[in-house]
This record gives sequence, structure tokens and C-alpha cells, in this order.
Amino acid sequence: MDFIDSVATTFDIPVEAGTLTTSAWLYPPTHVETTSATSSHRPILFIHGFRGDHHGMALIAHNLRTHEALVPDLPGFGKTPPLPTTTLDSYTKFIDELYAQTTNHFGTEPVLAGHSFGSILAAHWAANNPTIPGLVLMNPITISPRDSAGKIATKITELYYHLGRDLPTHLGRSLLSNWLIVRAMSMTMATTNDPGLRKYIHEQHHRYFSTFSDPHTLSDAFDVSMTASVAEVSARLTMPVLVIAGQRDLIVPIQSTNKFIETLPNARARVFDGVGHLVHYEAAEATARAIEDFADELSDSAHCTQPERIAHGTR
Repeated sequence: MDFIDSVATTFDIPVEAGTLTTSAWLYPPTHVETTSATSSHRPILFIHGFRGDHHGMALIAHNLRTHEALVPDLPGFGKTPPLPTTTLDSYTKFIDELYAQTTNHFGTEPVLAGHSFGSILAAHWAANNPTIPGLVLMNPITISPRDSAGKIATKITELYYHLGRDLPTHLGRSLLSNWLIVRAMSMTMATTNDPGLRKYIHEQHHRYFSTFSDPHTLSDAFDVSMTASVAEVSARLTMPVLVIAGQRDLIVPIQSTNKFIETLPNARARVFDGVGHLVHYEAAEATARAIEDFADELSDSAHCTQPERIAHGTR
């Protein structure tokens, strides 16, 4: 992604065993305003999805016109070392310190935005921090895969990650990074009919889907994704929440997402037709617009309580 302007940085995050040097990337806004703005232009703090790293959020961050963005590599992925223990609790404690340091860096609280697995982490952290300005959940995991209809596929996937964990490290890494399996995952998630975009998505997954630190950390992160969902904390997400989803999501059925939206006390939504679980690739520009519109409206007293559907072709 050489065309994307970003600056690498690090944050020293206190953890139970000392300090975790967290790699992160700062993305400047693409438009510099010459007049005073009516919005706060809060920065956006992104939390990427399972197996990915900061590259997954880069297209959205690149398409933000007036908001700065910070995208870290989560612990155990990309260039950030793993946490001493990989659990939902350890992830939320990590985000707690990351959020505080991000606020200190920008001088104002950011809007927190999580994608897929990142939506679980962001939602569970936000549930304990209800005074944050706003929360964005992209392709949120609204139902635990163990409770979904595809239980056989879920069981096979569990066996795959646990086998990768239990094998000798070099064999486990080879299994978990297998080219054909990564391609199968990518093909399952990609829904676009654009051959160029499909090729780009597959290239991104082959390049960055296997940057996990070790099989044990990956398996533990997978277990978190299997046992938690955003729906568990929906009643406690009292801050303004923007849900962004794809009508053709094969990972999380849109019916489950719609039910989740209805349970949120202060929600608005963007549901893109013709898009699946990869809004950050298949609708990156439209997703960036939705996030910026949401961030710019946080000072308004009225928030949309019903999902607003946007057709893929009219983004």
C-alpha cells in the first residue's frame, strides 16, 4: 500500500509482565480545511480484525478526509509482540491503556472503531467506559460462532486452530499459514464481483493474514473470538454507536446484526448492499464517509435509532 500516507510510531503499553512496545501507524487527513470547522474532528482509533494487522484498516484510514487516524497492530499480530496471556480481559486492559495514550497523543478523546474480532474487543472495552464520545462497530460479531447455524464448520475450524497450537511450532505455523487454507478463508469472506478488487483482497490476505507471532497466541485469540460477541454487552453500550455491516455477510448473518442494532440504546447504522464481511475493502471509501459523518455529528442531541440502508451501487 505504497500509495497510502502513514507514519509509523510506537506506544509503550504497561502489561502484567512489564511493557509491551506496540507498533502503530498514524494516518493524516487527506483534506486540509482552510475555514473553521463545526465538528470536533476527533481522531479515530481503529482496532483491526482477527489474524490481520494495521494494513486491514489502512484503506479506511486513507479515505478519511478531515479526521486523523491511529491504527495499531494488536498484540501478537504484525509487529507487536504478544501479551503475556491472550484473553478477552487482557485485550480490554490493553485497549484501556492504548486509548489513554491515544487521547494524550492527540489531546482529545478518539472515536473507537473495531472491525469483526476488533468489534468484540472494542465493544467489551466500551461497555466499561460508557462516557466515551462514540463507538463504531464494523461487521460486528453479533452472535458467538458456537451458537450459529454452521456448527459443523465451526467445529472443524476449532480443530484446525487447536491442532496448529498443539503441533511443534514450525509445523503449527506451516499449517496455520497454509496458502490454500488462507485462500479458502479469503474466498469465503470476499463477495465483490470486481475481479480487480477480489485479486487485491486475496493478495492482502496472503501478505498479512499470517503475521501472527506464534501458533499459541493465534489459537488463544481464536478462542476469544469463539466465546464472546458484541451482543453480550449491548445494553451497556449507552454511548452513540454506529454499526456498519454488509448485507451479504456470510460470517455474521445480517438478521443477527439487525437484531443487535435494535437492542442498542443510542444507535445508527449503515448497511451496504452487495457487500459482505469485508467492508474495509469492499466499501472502504463509503465506510470512511460514514465514520466521519458519525464523528462530526456526535455533538448533536438527536441520534438515529433505526438502521439506514445504503445500496452498494449508490455509495
